[in-house]
Amino acid sequence: MRAKYRKREGNLIIFAIVSLSLLVSTGYAIAETNLKFDPKKNAWVRVEGAVEYTKARSRNASPIPRQVIAYDSNHRSGTIIIKTAERRLYRIINKNSAEVYGIGVGRDGFAWKGTERISRKAEWPSWTPPAEMRNREAAKGVILPLRMEGGPDNPLGARALYLGGTLYRIHGTNQPWTIGEAVSSGCIRLANDDVVHLFDQVSVGSTVIVQ
Repeated sequence: MRAKYRKREGNLIIFAIVSLSLLVSTGYAIAETNLKFDPKKNAWVRVEGAVEYTKARSRNASPIPRQVIAYDSNHRSGTIIIKTAERRLYRIINKNSAEVYGIGVGRDGFAWKGTERISRKAEWPSWTPPAEMRNREAAKGVILPLRMEGGPDNPLGARALYLGGTLYRIHGTNQPWTIGEAVSSGCIRLANDDVVHLFDQVSVGSTVIVQ
């Protein structure tokens, strides 16, 4: 860090020029344009503000660390079990263990249950809000894009697992602090670090059970 000093009316004023890397490593807030989820509008809105960065928790990390646990199951390895009330996703490793991920789930009125299979996998997926969602948000004065290319600002995050022929997905998010909450329109969201990990562990055709 470099500092320049100047005396003014007997007071010492310190001007510090701090590198971006130092700000990031020490957890200082950096002003920037940021996407924020507005649950009242059910939409992502761009706001001016400050985002806190730390070494321990990046924007891609989950506030709920994944872990391997003892878990008795008769399901095949690779099966995904989503327990909506717990806000947890279980990936079956074998009949005695599973890996658990923190997730975000559908808000009131949008939660669902059922069994599907992964029909497609995509890296940095584009987002095409369905007409029903666009119309619902338009009624609130919120205009959603017809299509948004994949990337760090995309609400679907780094990876997506498409569930059968439904509009539901297991996907990443650009808002990891929503993990553990019920805020979505029915999709299951994971922090980007976790969805990338899950993406590499499961295959097209894997069973997904939503409870």
